[in-house]
Amino acid sequence: MKFFCISDNIDTQMGMRLAGIEGVVVHEYDETMDAIHQACQNQEIGIVLISEKLVKLCSQTVLELKMRTKFPLIVEIPDRHGTADVTDSITKYVQEAIGIKLQ
Repeated sequence: MKFFCISDNIDTQMGMRLAGIEGVVVHEYDETMDAIHQACQNQEIGIVLISEKLVKLCSQTVLELKMRTKFPLIVEIPDRHGTADVTDSITKYVQEAIGIKLQ
């Protein structure tokens, strides 16, 4: 299975390409929705990485896909526009998964 990146930033996209992850750069709602639907239709794609700004742009669709589909896995990634603290997010996910508070 492959990764696929949907980003609003060319720098993020170039970094992902250096890691061997293909993707697209989009900026508008319609472009984002098209990219998400095309990625979900491709049976080779197992994980779709979407930048935080684009998730906010089409949050309802992303939430529905996360809740209703098994593949592909939709993962929100922070980028230079993002406000998410990756360390706090990872800690929160681990705490929720194992039920133990980490310090």
